[in-house]
Amino acid sequence: MNAGTWVSPADGRDLSHAEVIAKASQSQVVLLGEQHDRADNHRWQMHVAAGLLAHRSDMVMGFEMFPARLTPVLMEWSLGGLSESEFLERSEWHEVWRFDPELYAPIFRFCRDHTIPMIGLNCRRELVSEVGKDGWDAIPESLREGLTPALPATPDYRQYLFEITGGLRPGRAAQSAQDPAFDRFVRAQQTWDRAFACRIAGIAQQPEAPLAVGIIGRGHLEFGYGTPSQLRSLDVSNITVLLPQDQLAPVIPNIADAVCLMARQPNEKLAGA
Repeated sequence: MNAGTWVSPADGRDLSHAEVIAKASQSQVVLLGEQHDRADNHRWQMHVAAGLLAHRSDMVMGFEMFPARLTPVLMEWSLGGLSESEFLERSEWHEVWRFDPELYAPIFRFCRDHTIPMIGLNCRRELVSEVGKDGWDAIPESLREGLTPALPATPDYRQYLFEITGGLRPGRAAQSAQDPAFDRFVRAQQTWDRAFACRIAGIAQQPEAPLAVGIIGRGHLEFGYGTPSQLRSLDVSNITVLLPQDQLAPVIPNIADAVCLMARQPNEKLAGA
């Protein structure tokens, strides 16, 4: 199938771009996954967001890359009040995320060009580490950043996390997904899942709520685990998960609501070059 083709992982059926975007625009929340270091993933996110904007002028975009405390800076950027260098400095980009900012530049510029409000979805890294180590109940109320405790991980989600983090690789302490030695990682992952969900729910549950679009790593979204599951526990159920998909890789059943086939990465050289 050609690059740019959409596929339904539920049944393998081809979907039109117009069909996917129109249906997604009727959701409360659209979650656009990514592999953080793939520039093509971020261009795809921008193109999908542009399609959604054609249906919904009332759109807010939330970003895993930024902690919620930096939302005022993101809003100032989207209103055109900062240069790009000022934006990177004041958003603490090289401290809070550290990936090449040019990977994300197209979607940041898109938000500014269309005055789309931007919010930070993340929490402080220390909170993730503390919950992973000691559990949610050990965190003082004043340090919880307004978050609520995560819905417990299902056995299927634990198995998914175990497999994507290496499974039974040599030297690993956890010997199975249900091994208590794996609990710390699961608690940390769920802190991120819950943080993203709480921030997004805060948008989606407003009176006359705008469309909430989340820019989030795909490991928090696949199969409806992670952030989608936490959103459902917060009574946000009308969710669409869209993912980019390498063109030559098999489409995995039920990994998302729809996947878009992507051409080979643009940093690959053409034959004979």
